[in-house]
Amino acid sequence: MTPEPSASRNRLVLVVYTAAIFVSALLLFSVQPLFTKMVLPRLGGSPAVWSVAMVFFQSLLLGGYAYAHVLMKLRSRLVPVVVHLVLLVVALLTLPLSIKSGWGEPPTSGYAFWLLGLFVVSIGLPFFALAANNPLLQAWFVRTGHPNGPDPYFLYASSNIGSFLALLSYPVLLEPMFTLRSQNLIWTCFYGLLIVLIAGCAALLLRSPANAGLLNMPADDADAPAPSWMLRARWIFLAAVPSGLLIAVTAHISTDVAAAPLLWVLPLSLYLLTWVLVFQSRPLLPHKWMLLAQPLAIAGVIILLAVGGEQNLLLTLGGHQVCFFVIAMACHGELARTRPAAKYLTGFYVALSFGGMVGGLFAGLIAPFTFSWVAEYPILLALAALCRPPGGAERLPRWSAWYWPLLAVLAIALIAPAYSVGKAFSWVDDRRVWVIGAVGVLSALLALALNANRWKIFATVVVALVLLRAYPSDEGRVETVRSFFGVHKIVVTPNGQYHVLMHGTTIHGAEKFKNDNGTPVTGRPEPITYYHKDGGIGQAISAMRERKGAPLKVAVIGLGSGTLTCASEPGEQWKFFEIDQSMVDTARDPKYFTYIQSCEPDLKPVIGDARLTFAREPDGIYDLIIIDAYSSDAIPIHLATEEAMAIYKQKLAPQGAVVMHVSNRHLELASVIVGIADANDMKSWVYSEDSGRDNEYIFSTSVVVSAREEADVGKLASSDFWAETEADEKQRVWTDDYSNVLGAVYRRLRDGDQ
Repeated sequence: MTPEPSASRNRLVLVVYTAAIFVSALLLFSVQPLFTKMVLPRLGGSPAVWSVAMVFFQSLLLGGYAYAHVLMKLRSRLVPVVVHLVLLVVALLTLPLSIKSGWGEPPTSGYAFWLLGLFVVSIGLPFFALAANNPLLQAWFVRTGHPNGPDPYFLYASSNIGSFLALLSYPVLLEPMFTLRSQNLIWTCFYGLLIVLIAGCAALLLRSPANAGLLNMPADDADAPAPSWMLRARWIFLAAVPSGLLIAVTAHISTDVAAAPLLWVLPLSLYLLTWVLVFQSRPLLPHKWMLLAQPLAIAGVIILLAVGGEQNLLLTLGGHQVCFFVIAMACHGELARTRPAAKYLTGFYVALSFGGMVGGLFAGLIAPFTFSWVAEYPILLALAALCRPPGGAERLPRWSAWYWPLLAVLAIALIAPAYSVGKAFSWVDDRRVWVIGAVGVLSALLALALNANRWKIFATVVVALVLLRAYPSDEGRVETVRSFFGVHKIVVTPNGQYHVLMHGTTIHGAEKFKNDNGTPVTGRPEPITYYHKDGGIGQAISAMRERKGAPLKVAVIGLGSGTLTCASEPGEQWKFFEIDQSMVDTARDPKYFTYIQSCEPDLKPVIGDARLTFAREPDGIYDLIIIDAYSSDAIPIHLATEEAMAIYKQKLAPQGAVVMHVSNRHLELASVIVGIADANDMKSWVYSEDSGRDNEYIFSTSVVVSAREEADVGKLASSDFWAETEADEKQRVWTDDYSNVLGAVYRRLRDGDQ
């Protein structure tokens, strides 16, 4: 008879295994924002970098789980231990983390696949080894004979607590306090500690009796049949929907703020928190509560999408994420409710990771290549309704039978007016938020009041989402263009007077096509939006032209709608740098905008990330460098660092100046630019003025001009509208190794629109 393990040994097993799983999860999820931030400058700081990174992480997680599943099929206990420890040590030899040589510059197309390759060769091995730890260590734990071995899923909660803390601490503690280099070294040290802990887990396993795992196994678990293929398929579906929603929600919120770890980790932290909560032995939030709240959360997202427009930061961040949390809780709660016996644990985790990968592939790779707009968010939202368990008997069955024809009539009555221009269209369009919101609320009432089956809820949600597309929040006709760098909308205002280029809810540029009396605008187009001659950028160009007294040589980073091509004068040389070819194609198309056609028909912009392409320009040749990649609220941080400003300064002619457009609803960036200029021994002047002409698409702008000497900026130095500004000694300078988006958000919230 095998002796019972002692209480002290059981405590030791629990402590060592919990610590190993916790540290492994801490490393697994802290490396994601850490390494992705290292990669961002290669691709213009695009939010899509994180989406593709998530596809890589989820795919390799599946690989790690499958590897653990195969190892635990072996009869020997020694072989899996030796194989895994060797893998961990070999992975350690590839550290610290770095972008492998030969992967410094991306190609001109196929960014997503290039990025996946970069991740594979750079961090594939250490991440794969980490990915296998959670299921592998849980399977080892079952075999140690610990009393909690028959139900080891509580260790999954421990794993996700580690993941949650890693993600939450990154933007709040690690990013503001440590440089990327320091973060990398800390991460490498913890990887070494993890190998020691896993070696301890292995020793405790090998010292356990061969049949220890069977000691506490209930008879029902030992004889439990293998899960059916239908159940496995449901696990995959339940894991895929919240995984895809995670990427869709992250892309939605980061498009309008910044491609930065702060906004990546918020949704991912909530996602992991749901795993922590649902696998507790006594869940803090009961599953039945989450199933009741889920239809309300779906309706909430529908209303938020219907409102659209310039929502405030808290509503954008908070509303979508609270609803996402509830939906994910309902899906993951179903997974926890239907989990198998411990002997099928690794297969269960393979199904979860496969579902996660499928959801990630759809939202991160397939949807961006398939749809010209962000269709993945509403599609996954509708599929979330199908994640509900099969319902019991419907209330009021006599009335429920009539629901399908009633829904069909409602759908036709509301969607048909979208294809007309009569009174019916105007009535629905004027009340679009109320109409779409009412249909969304109807789907929630179906679930809560009638206990309707999930297909009825799904169909009702689909009708609401179709209405969102049929009656967009933007006034006028809308066309969309999608690329790796985002979705751009070309909005033609109702009377055709203006064509407006938008990214998310941010205007990139606009052109006036008709005068107020309805006659066509003729002649050279006038720069408007942020580039009007009376605005900050216009004044800076005029001042530099007056100071030089001769034609300017200008570099512009960021093309937008091509507005600044019409700010040039005969004899001047203007060179544009743009990362997104689809933006160039849009700006060139005269049915959208005519700036390039009218003012610079032979324009040949330099395509690629400006930090890489602009660095190749000859030194000391530009009188003026305009950085206009900041008119979108999703900022490319690597263009606002001390090293970036050093490149700009190097390319300036004597008495040249750098103009940086820093208008932003969510981040205070002027002090950042003043700081990086000061670090390069340059003086700065800040302009922030409200034009009061928004109805003419002439907007208020925030602009910073930096130069070596006061005389270099001409009349701006004595202008009442430009304030010479000193760097804040208490504010740390942004570098390629350090940035603090959270601080920029705080300063904007603190100072408001001042």
